[in-house]
Amino acid sequence: MIAGSIAFTGSVRAEGDTIKIGVLHSLSGTMAISETTLKDAMLMLIEEQNKKGGVLGKKLEAVVVDPASDWPLFAEKARDLISKDKVSAVFGCWTSVSRKSVLPVFAELDNLLFYPVQYEGEESQRNVFYTGAAPNQQAIPAVDYLMSEDGGSVKRWVLAGTDYVYPQTTNKILQAYLKSKGVADEDIMVNYTPFGHSDWQTIVSDIKKFGSAGKKTAVVSTINGDANVPFYKELANQGIKAEDIPVVAFSVGEEELAGLDTAPLVGHLTAWNYFQSVETPGNAEFIKTWRAFAKNDKRVTNDPMEAHYIGFNMWVKAVEKAGTTDPDAVIDAIVGVSVPNLSGGYSTMMPNHHITKPVLIGEIQADGQMETVWQTSGLVTGDEWSDYLPESKNLIADWRKPMSCGNFNVATGKCGGQSTN
Repeated sequence: MIAGSIAFTGSVRAEGDTIKIGVLHSLSGTMAISETTLKDAMLMLIEEQNKKGGVLGKKLEAVVVDPASDWPLFAEKARDLISKDKVSAVFGCWTSVSRKSVLPVFAELDNLLFYPVQYEGEESQRNVFYTGAAPNQQAIPAVDYLMSEDGGSVKRWVLAGTDYVYPQTTNKILQAYLKSKGVADEDIMVNYTPFGHSDWQTIVSDIKKFGSAGKKTAVVSTINGDANVPFYKELANQGIKAEDIPVVAFSVGEEELAGLDTAPLVGHLTAWNYFQSVETPGNAEFIKTWRAFAKNDKRVTNDPMEAHYIGFNMWVKAVEKAGTTDPDAVIDAIVGVSVPNLSGGYSTMMPNHHITKPVLIGEIQADGQMETVWQTSGLVTGDEWSDYLPESKNLIADWRKPMSCGNFNVATGKCGGQSTN
C-alpha cells in the first residue's frame, strides 16, 4: 500500500567502502500497492545488517530505482543497476512479466536476482533465486484444502486471474491438477482481466451464476495489484459471502488488506507461506523492528517481505561463506545455505534455486489479519517444473557443478529445452 510508505527515490550513501545492493520494485503504477512495502523492507534489512557491521567488513548501500509497473522498464533499470551502479545483487520484481523481462539481463551481465513473490514455476535460471512460492507451495495445497471436508468439499472451480504469465501458467497447472482429481471441464470456469481492471459487475454476476448449479463452488484468485479492491467490493455488492462461494487469493496479503474495507472479505481465504499473525519469537522481533523502522506502529508485514528477509539473509551467509560478493562464487556457495524463517524453523536454498517453506491457509479477519486454518506439518521444497504438465514432468534443475542445468530431462539424460538457463 502506498499510504504510510517511506519516501525514498535515490540511493543510501554510506561512508567509506561499500557493497551496493539494487532494489528493483515499482513505487508507482498499478503494482505500487504491493511493491512499495518491499522496497521499504529491503531498506530496513540493509540498515539492520549495517548495525551488525555490514558484510565482509563493508557497509551495504541500497540503490533504489522505480520501474513504475512498466515491464520493459524493469530490464532497463536492471541493466543500469548492474552496469552503472555496480550492484553486487538485486532484490526485486513482483509480477512474473517483470521477472521475465529482466532474466536476459541477469544472464548476460552475470548478476544475482532474488525474487520474493509466488510465481507460476516452469523456470529455473542460474542467476535467479526464487524465494517466493512455486505452485506446489501455494496453489496446489490451497486447492487440496478446498477439496477436503474441512475446506468445504468444493466441486466447481472459478480460476480468476490477471491477464499475464503468472495466472495463465498457474491456472494451466491447476486445470491439469483438477482434471487428474476427476474434475470435469464443465466444472472449471477460467476468466482473465487486465491489470488495473475496475468493472467487475458482469464477471461477478457470471461467477454467481456458475456457483448456482448445486455444487459447492470456490474462486481461486490470481488477481494482482489494485484490481483486487473493486473485485472484492463487487462480490459484496452482489451478496456473495465466503460461506457461499469462498475466494482463496494468492496475491492478497496483509498489506493489500490494509487499504480495504475488510468487512465483506471476512471468511474468505488466502494461501501463503507466512502470516503476520504467526506466533514465534522471530516474527515478534521482526514486526517490532519493522514498525520502529517505519515509525508507524500500525504498519503490517506480509509474505513477500518474509521472502526478502529469507533471501537477503541467505545472500549474506553465502557471501560470508564465499569470502566475496562475486556472483559466480555466491551461486556456488548458496546451495544448502539455511537461515531462520519467521514461521519457526529454517528455510534452505535447494539445488534448483528454490527454497523450502511451510504452507499456510488463512481466513481473513475483520482486522485485516489472517487466522491460520490449515498448514503443512513440515517444510515443502519448491518444485520448479510441474509434475502435472506433460512438457515439464520429466525436467529437473540442479545448479551444482558438474550438472549446472536448469532443465535436465531425466528421460533423455540431456540438458536443454524450454528453460531460460
